[in-house]
Amino acid sequence: MKLSFSPEDEQFRAEVSSWLQDNLQGDFEKLRYRGGPGDEHTFPEERKVWEQKLAEGGWTCVGWPKEYGGRGCSIEQQVIFFEEYARTGAPGRVGHIGEGLTGPTLIAFGTQEQREKYLPGIVAGTELWCQGYSEPSAGSDLANVKTKARFDAARGKWLISGQKVWTSLAHESDYCFVIARTDPESVAHKGLGFFLIAMDQPGIEVRPIVQITGTSEFNEVFFDDAECDAGDIVGAAGDGWKVAMGLLGFERGVSTLGQQMQFQNELDEVVRQARSNGAAKDPVIRQRIARAHAELKIMRYNSMRILSGQSGSDGALQKEALIYKLFWSTWHRSLGELAMDVLGPECEILESGPYELSRLQSMYLFVRADTIYGGTNQIQRNIIAERGLGMPREPKGAAQ
Repeated sequence: MKLSFSPEDEQFRAEVSSWLQDNLQGDFEKLRYRGGPGDEHTFPEERKVWEQKLAEGGWTCVGWPKEYGGRGCSIEQQVIFFEEYARTGAPGRVGHIGEGLTGPTLIAFGTQEQREKYLPGIVAGTELWCQGYSEPSAGSDLANVKTKARFDAARGKWLISGQKVWTSLAHESDYCFVIARTDPESVAHKGLGFFLIAMDQPGIEVRPIVQITGTSEFNEVFFDDAECDAGDIVGAAGDGWKVAMGLLGFERGVSTLGQQMQFQNELDEVVRQARSNGAAKDPVIRQRIARAHAELKIMRYNSMRILSGQSGSDGALQKEALIYKLFWSTWHRSLGELAMDVLGPECEILESGPYELSRLQSMYLFVRADTIYGGTNQIQRNIIAERGLGMPREPKGAAQ
């Protein structure tokens, strides 16, 4: 793992910084530092236009191979891009699921036809994606999915029926990748398929979930014989688990750099508030800020270590990737608590309606969910123990 940057990399940094400074102006100026956790509802249309502006400058999918529309940037250059993106306060990305998850998954596991069909829209910033993994009874336990997929040979279509939940940005998305059970008799991780589904069709209903912040960044999604072309299953029927695990490797790899960009902006705001209101004079607050800074750096270095390695041939996550969700979610929750302590007791009171939360108030409320969605901390510790350390599996209770 390299932690230093070459002269060529620093020249690349200057190019990124210059472009961002020149283009985060005019109509885009108001987007600075917006769209992070708890703030995803802000300026959705303007942030979609920003995605296309990035694409015009060649700044989407920077780590993708050039043959698929990317820049073919090295790991070091990808780190630089996200660092400069954070430094200029560029907005939270609405295209990150397609860019960081769908695209790399299709490059690794998809057919040439699938790549030609879907990758250009992601690169152009014109087609947005969401993730159809979690279900009411399959949140942390992804292998427990109940959504079913049956193939209608007469029509040459897969028909998807079931429910997904906590689907971020489903109401803004054009497509969704969905894990569904192709074999109704199968259990656990066997008999699953990985499907690419258009959201704008009669068999799909999206229902927003109102959060404690009063916003609706994620949704329930209901599938009632939603159609999927025969060529839009990634891999064969039954390969869904392998593809899903490969995608999680991307989620805990390069896409984490974008997530850390948002974390850095939030920490910078906490520091600014502490200096402004005098909280920084408290030695305990200073110590907590220093710890948050150090742990965010550790997060970055672990991401670079993940990116420097290779997943197994079966798509299994590296051991370094297994710790990432537990680490970042616990860190982020602690940052929210630090933010409230920096702001002081008055942050718990809003003067009068309409009640508009500040960035840090929204972040604090949002991060209460971080240690739950995407695999609870308890489940993450089991994964680390069983898959990373080779410890015995947790005993299951007797069936009733």
